[in-house]
Amino acid sequence: MQSFSIIENRATERHGEDKLEETLTRRCRVLSADEIAATPNDRWLAEATRMVFQAGFNWETVDKKWPNFETAFNGFDVHYWAMMADEEIGRLMQDASIIRNAMRLASVGKNAIYFRDIITEHGSVGAFFSSWDPNQYFENLSVMRKRTSRLGGNSGMIFLRRMGLESIVFSDDVVKALIGAGVVDKVPSSKRDLAATQTAVSAWRSESGRTLSEISQILAMSV
Repeated sequence: MQSFSIIENRATERHGEDKLEETLTRRCRVLSADEIAATPNDRWLAEATRMVFQAGFNWETVDKKWPNFETAFNGFDVHYWAMMADEEIGRLMQDASIIRNAMRLASVGKNAIYFRDIITEHGSVGAFFSSWDPNQYFENLSVMRKRTSRLGGNSGMIFLRRMGLESIVFSDDVVKALIGAGVVDKVPSSKRDLAATQTAVSAWRSESGRTLSEISQILAMSV
């Protein structure tokens, strides 16, 4: 496994130090534990929903329609949508101001149940996610994927990064960099490959003082 300094030096040589740091500042925002804990419950459901609708779709189109989503979902109250009735899906499917996809709309109720359970167990969604250990990132991610709807693949990773958590995202370039560094030989999906990736990024995090989000971006910029 390569030292992270080699990977970061390669990214710097390719893009220049100023460009690299500017990109990290713009794309790798990580909130403090207190800030994550203070994020209202409805914002977690809202951003999860935005990610579900953006997956495989034009992100800009979803962003333009997003105020309509906020109105249609009445601000994304977790407890309300955890009891999502069939009548609500019928109403939403008639709303031309949003994107009418029945399976994606149904995911809102399923994800609201996940967040509601977290609130019951931990007091708030933010309190739960603020306690996540970056050195158990893939283990935590795996549990979240199993308990949510349509937040598998990169969608869950991007969702976490948007909410200010440290997050690796398996873009094509990140995967190429992991392969080049000798960590894996394909997209990490098995328990073994995810464990190997966790070992690598935790070591790089300790070596460099960088967050997982910064490490992910530097990996991408190194190829």
